[in-house]
Amino acid sequence: MNSIRRKRLDMVANIGIATFGLLAIVFVSFKNPWGFVFGLLSQPFFFICSILHRQWGLFVVNIAYTISWIIGIYLWFE
Repeated sequence: MNSIRRKRLDMVANIGIATFGLLAIVFVSFKNPWGFVFGLLSQPFFFICSILHRQWGLFVVNIAYTISWIIGIYLWFE
């Protein structure tokens, strides 16, 4: 992957993390179940970032976060 494409993908991932991550925190703090949905939507961007930067520990943590967001969605929307 060339450096310009990699930088663009990294920028998109960072914008996705900031947007959906912040929305998730705000909504969950107000006990709104949509926060779990926004948290789950942020996970692909975390995975992209961890793969681009070869941060395999973060990749494993992302799996745990993804499972946590899914459990939150299941418990709120069941």
